[in-house]
Amino acid sequence: MNAYDYIEGIPMWAGKKHSLEEIEDFLQELKDPQKSFCVVHVAGTNGKGSVCAFLTSILKEAGYFTGTFISPHLERLEERFLLDGNVIGQEDFRQSFQEVYETAKKRQERGLGHPSYFEFLFYMAMVLFARKGVEAAVLETGMGGRLDATNVIKDPLACAITSISLDHTKYLGNTIPEIAGEKAGIIKPGVPVVYDGTDQEAAQVILSQALRQKAPAEAVTGEDYVREKASLAGETGQDGLQEGFWIRECLGGRAGLRLCVPFSAPYQAQNAMIAVKTARVLNRRGLKISSEQIVRGVANARWPGRMEQAAAGVYLDGAHNPGGIRAFEEAAFEIIQRQGKKPYLIFGVMEDKDYREMAALLCEKVSWQAIGLVHGKSSRGASLLSLKEAFEPVYGGPVYEFSSAEEAMEKMKVMSGDGLVFCAGSLYLTGEWKQALNKVNADKGVNVHD
Repeated sequence: MNAYDYIEGIPMWAGKKHSLEEIEDFLQELKDPQKSFCVVHVAGTNGKGSVCAFLTSILKEAGYFTGTFISPHLERLEERFLLDGNVIGQEDFRQSFQEVYETAKKRQERGLGHPSYFEFLFYMAMVLFARKGVEAAVLETGMGGRLDATNVIKDPLACAITSISLDHTKYLGNTIPEIAGEKAGIIKPGVPVVYDGTDQEAAQVILSQALRQKAPAEAVTGEDYVREKASLAGETGQDGLQEGFWIRECLGGRAGLRLCVPFSAPYQAQNAMIAVKTARVLNRRGLKISSEQIVRGVANARWPGRMEQAAAGVYLDGAHNPGGIRAFEEAAFEIIQRQGKKPYLIFGVMEDKDYREMAALLCEKVSWQAIGLVHGKSSRGASLLSLKEAFEPVYGGPVYEFSSAEEAMEKMKVMSGDGLVFCAGSLYLTGEWKQALNKVNADKGVNVHD
């Protein structure tokens, strides 16, 4: 049996979503693998993957063998499972699949339902981490929080909630407070939570839930750090291409840690600080994490597809909702101003996203020389016609339609010359852009940076 085909054959959005009690029952049949390691639970709309990346790197620096469960993947299913920040191999994937598959089959024979797509992958992560002897696990929620499969974890060491934006409104609610309420569902009695406090509506909901659960709560706002003018642009890092900046932590009017944030996007400062405060919570709760290990962990974090400089002059970002696009445009504008080069945009998005508002946000500050639209391989992608109509009222420059990510990358790279190409709109498309960029650069002997 091909494990990859089997998993991809499980409906992602259809079928029965099991209750937390049913998920707990399935885990019991797997001998409760989730009880063999401590857990950091991370929810939010934007930035939760980045916070997971920072926390993974910090825990690794502190000497803890760390497992990380994230979603979605960019190119391969294995990317959802990390051991000490590294994507697992095919054999570990196969063994984890087999154990979950056999348990699911036995339960089906007893008339019990099959796990959903996300549930199946979550079970795989739990058995993988237990089998490999993981000491600390960083778990990212799939969607929401309150009813998410990962919320079966009853006693995490800490919870973190990142910025809240309008996304998955069909399932989570149509307002920021409603969505924040779903995300805050991961808060457990007495378990400390660190949360993004920049949106007052969301922050109020999260804090109220923390008070109900008697959970210590700590907000992170722009007052918790200052960004220094010095940047890493032009320096050579371990990837050959180095982007990033420095921030200084503010501790009640006195200076705290000086942190190197190894990403282009300014929004990563907020994510880094959420991770830093969460690491301090972990230290207070029994894990030994020093300030030096926090500094090294932040500096060594890697997170593909989030304003990633994938090649010289090419940036990939998985921003796929209004909040993410707003942060993307701010980051792109800063990069453009710093480098003084002409910008070009490649954009594609899923049909259930608010791409009309996203189009308007994309054109608020940046004067794109041209915009390329792409549908991608997913059947869920918004049509090129719909995307073109979304940009017509807000953008007067040339708009090109491409049948594939490869065609878009090839032609926009030629069109841009020595300018900058930015790709945004979908995490699912980010993997296609990376593959397309590798093909475009293959004849030149240049590879996309991992």
